[in-house]
Amino acid sequence: MLSNLNKYNIILASKSPRRQELLRGMGVKFTILTKETPENFPSEMPLDKVPQFLSQQKSKAFDENELPENYLVITSDTVVIAENEILGKPKDREDALRMLTLLSGKTHHVVTGVTVRTAKKVKTFGVKSKVTFAALDAEEMAYYVDNYRPYDKAGAYGIQEWIGYVGISGLNGSFFNVMGLPTHRLYQVLKDF
Repeated sequence: MLSNLNKYNIILASKSPRRQELLRGMGVKFTILTKETPENFPSEMPLDKVPQFLSQQKSKAFDENELPENYLVITSDTVVIAENEILGKPKDREDALRMLTLLSGKTHHVVTGVTVRTAKKVKTFGVKSKVTFAALDAEEMAYYVDNYRPYDKAGAYGIQEWIGYVGISGLNGSFFNVMGLPTHRLYQVLKDF
């Protein structure tokens, strides 16, 4: 499938092992190349638009003049939004526990923005999923943080890890979006390139 992509050298601009696993699982052959990009956004921007904006910024780091015609770049950004706050990657253990406490017993949104770009075409989209956590006690949160060290994950958790098995009581939307790449939607977009 996706034989239309055979003419491209595909770059996944992400260090995330989860995104790499998901794109590989879609049967897409790619290389990894990342460029440092500031993750700043306008303060007045609606929070659910931030991931699309950041994925576009990451895509623009690949200067269109240096992007050969036979290259296709995929950039992505995922945020967790809880109580009108974007929960990024936790700075330390205390921050991770603060985030999990904020999520415990409540529903939050996970939004992933993706930009797919060639020298001639650009497509950006966002996918939102609702995730509900059961109430977690302090011991459970500490166990997760100390044993799984979720410092590279937005919102301080990975749905595919222990906390997802025992703590997530509801999901409305894409599981893979919560992992960091909305594979179904990305597949539809890649078919058009």
